[in-house]
Amino acid sequence: MAKNASAKNVAPHLFGSHVSVAGGLAKGVGRAVDVGCDVIQVFTKNNNQWAAKPLVAADVQAWKTALAESGIRHPIAHASYLINLATPKADLFQKSIDSLVMELERGNELELEGLVVHPGAFTTSNEADGIKRIIDAIVETLGRVEPGSCRLLLENTAGQGSCLGHQIDQLSAMIDGGDDSARVGVCLDTCHAFAAGYAINTKAGFAALRQEIDDLLPAGSIAALHLNDSKKPLGSRVDRHEHIGRGEIGLDGFRNVLMDDTLGVIPGYLETEKGNDEETGEDWDVINLRVLRNLISEMA
Repeated sequence: MAKNASAKNVAPHLFGSHVSVAGGLAKGVGRAVDVGCDVIQVFTKNNNQWAAKPLVAADVQAWKTALAESGIRHPIAHASYLINLATPKADLFQKSIDSLVMELERGNELELEGLVVHPGAFTTSNEADGIKRIIDAIVETLGRVEPGSCRLLLENTAGQGSCLGHQIDQLSAMIDGGDDSARVGVCLDTCHAFAAGYAINTKAGFAALRQEIDDLLPAGSIAALHLNDSKKPLGSRVDRHEHIGRGEIGLDGFRNVLMDDTLGVIPGYLETEKGNDEETGEDWDVINLRVLRNLISEMA
């Protein structure tokens, strides 16, 4: 029997962006408000460093207060890019687990809903061993972190090099292989799915992806969407984000996602390039959020 992978209790068509928290976590909420976000993604620490100072109680409270006053919902974080749960190197493997434990604890302290992590690359081993390492890492991480608000979200990848998680069956194996699947979910990235070979820009290609999701992922697995167009063509296995509707996926691909009864109601977070449009001077987050909302209006 097919398994429905829809998220639970999520209001329809909520869009936001990954925003900078330079100057403090609460500053990130202000930036999200300024560009018109409904939802927010942040880094809770420097994403290119292993170490992090402990969260200060005053900063945690300032974050919670700013979030409550803003009306922004579904806060999530992205874990460090240094983490590699699939590595065959013992030292890097343990370092990655330790870092993930720290980030998941920070997520609980900040009352986030999810922590997005790239599963990792098997490098000199193989796919089966890499997936086993990821499962072992998830089991150890969840065993060391008390259950809280923050769920571990495995992000599908473009499949560049030996990166795992570019196929739905790989993500399914990672989730099913552990002993606490309720605390593990998926963040589905549109650019990565397209680059991995899922033709979400066509109705048939999108339907094929949806069928895999229904067949392979447990109910409620997909908890977040990364809404990014792709600079590179279908199946390139190269991860290069583009502004919505300006890449190889195009607006039809996003129509397919947003019209879907399951995926369309999951919170969507932009990870597109920051800055301003050279022609209009308008902030790119504002532009991309407007494009997404216009698609919803067209389909209403």
